[in-house]
Amino acid sequence: MNVVVCVKQIPDPAATQSLDAEHRLSRVGKLILDEADTYGVEVALRLVEGRGEGEVSLVSMGDATDVTGIRSALAMGAVRATVVSDPLLKGADALSTAKVLAAVISRATPDLVLCATESSDGYTGTLPVQLAQLLDWPALTFATSVVIEDDTVVVHRQTEAGFDEVAAHLPAVVTVTAGVVEPRYATFKGIMAAKSRPVDVVTIADLGLDPADLDPRQDIVAVETASTKNAGEKYVDDGEGAARIVAFLEQIKIVSGGVS
Repeated sequence: MNVVVCVKQIPDPAATQSLDAEHRLSRVGKLILDEADTYGVEVALRLVEGRGEGEVSLVSMGDATDVTGIRSALAMGAVRATVVSDPLLKGADALSTAKVLAAVISRATPDLVLCATESSDGYTGTLPVQLAQLLDWPALTFATSVVIEDDTVVVHRQTEAGFDEVAAHLPAVVTVTAGVVEPRYATFKGIMAAKSRPVDVVTIADLGLDPADLDPRQDIVAVETASTKNAGEKYVDDGEGAARIVAFLEQIKIVSGGVS
C-alpha cells in the first residue's frame, strides 16, 4: 500500500510573524513542518505498518532552500519527498496549489492521499477537496480514525450527535483532524536515515503545467491592524452591585426603566 501525505513547511509559530511588501506572510527565516501535518504522517505510517507492505511518501510546495521541516517528516518514517519549488508560484492561492500537488500525485499513483484539515498558516480548509476534485477521487474529511478494508477506506467523522462512519473505494483523499493519533518522535536512527532519503525538487515546467493556469485569483491590496476592544468597566461591589447592573442593562436597552 502506497500512501502520499501532503505536508507544508511554515514559519515557526514561536517566532514573531510579519508581512512582506505584498501583504503576505513573510517566509524569511526558519521554516518548520506544520504540526497539523504530523498527524497525517503518523496515520499513514500506521496504515502501511498494519498492512505489512508499502511506503509513505511526501509531497509539498514552497521554498526548497531549507527542507528541515520535510526532513523531520522523513525522520518519522516516510521514505521520500517531492517538493515543487518555483518562483512563479509565489503568492499561489489554494486552487493553484491543489493543481500543482495533483500533478505530482498523478505521477505517483498512490492508493491513498492524506492531508490535514487545513494548514496552520492559511486556514482556508479548501485545498484537500479541490485536490480530490482534480484527481477525480472521493474526499473523506475530518476523519478521527482511518481504516483500510481491502480496497476500501473507512473513516469515522466526529459530529455533535456522535460520529459518522463514511467509506469510499480507493484511491481517495482523506483529511485527518489534529489529535487523531499521537505522532511518534523521530529516533536517532530515523534522523540519521532521513539525511540520505531523497527530496526531489521540481518546477512547474518539470510537471508540464502552464504558468498561466496557476496565476493567483486573489490580490491583497491592504492590511489594517484589527481594532482593539476596550476593557469593560470594573466595579467593586459595595452593596450596590445589583443596582449598577440594572442601570447598565437599562442604558443598553436590555430592560426598561422601573425594574425593581
